[in-house]
Amino acid sequence: MADGETLSDVNTVSGGIRGWLGIYLRGVCMGAADAVPGVSGGTIALITGIYGRLIDAVTAIDADNVLRVLRGVTGDTGDAFGALQEMDTAFLVTLGFGIMTAIVTITSLVEVAVETVPASTFGFFFGLIAASALVLITEVSVDTPGRIAASVVGFALAFVVSGEAQSAIGHSPVVTFVAGAIAISAMILPGISGSLLLLILGQYFFMTDALSTFRDGVVGLLGGGSLDALAGPFVTIVTFCSGALVGLFTVAHAVDWALEHYREATFAFLIALILGALRAPVTQLSTSLAEHGGSWTTEVLGVFVAAALVGGVLVVAIDRIAGIDLD
Repeated sequence: MADGETLSDVNTVSGGIRGWLGIYLRGVCMGAADAVPGVSGGTIALITGIYGRLIDAVTAIDADNVLRVLRGVTGDTGDAFGALQEMDTAFLVTLGFGIMTAIVTITSLVEVAVETVPASTFGFFFGLIAASALVLITEVSVDTPGRIAASVVGFALAFVVSGEAQSAIGHSPVVTFVAGAIAISAMILPGISGSLLLLILGQYFFMTDALSTFRDGVVGLLGGGSLDALAGPFVTIVTFCSGALVGLFTVAHAVDWALEHYREATFAFLIALILGALRAPVTQLSTSLAEHGGSWTTEVLGVFVAAALVGGVLVVAIDRIAGIDLD
């Protein structure tokens, strides 16, 4: 122990390190969940006891606090520091690093799984999505014209977009930006996965491929490779993250407002959105089979259903631990 350092000081530092490591590991768990369509990082936040803090931090990110931080550059550092504290910046950054660590790792595994065992992979996704909807549907009563209309719109939107419309949407920078803004809203929804929203929009595998290519490019650069391989995926990732940043000010706050004022109708829309998204893994598997000269067979269907059951059981187990209550 250094001169002047007390045992209390050492314990405080040690506890602080453990605390931040705990937040990072919670981020890893959230990222692992959000990296696959159907399981919500928000649900993991509920399980690990940080959901309330996460919501407070995200909704504290507004124009006023950002301006206070920017004014700190010109000298008002005290107020800027206060704004950073209000936004719980250290918590969000630490959690974000954990989330990104898991996303980069898990999406690499998903990419390999899609190529090697597509029926199992898409079946697993189907089970995750279906069980997520079934878990949430018991929490909402669709018994008013407004909620029925919200449900119809949500289902139709997801069903249409997750089908042939995906190819029409494409992967332009504008689409990537908007996808980032929409996906970030899943942070405040305990039953909706950001990856599910990307799957509906046809951007999930595009983004996982960009992450994988960027990672491989960085590894290649360390081995003496060229920067050229990083340019394309880097632009895509920055565009997506820029959209996510804007989404924190717009989409996430809009969803939070909708949940506060029209909670039942909003959840009716979101649950119907999940049900409509069940088309996505089926369509993706059909495309994958066709690309490899295959088709739906009894064996493929059996593998798909078995994997779906595994995914469904996983979501139900997580729900039982989380004890989600929308009231």
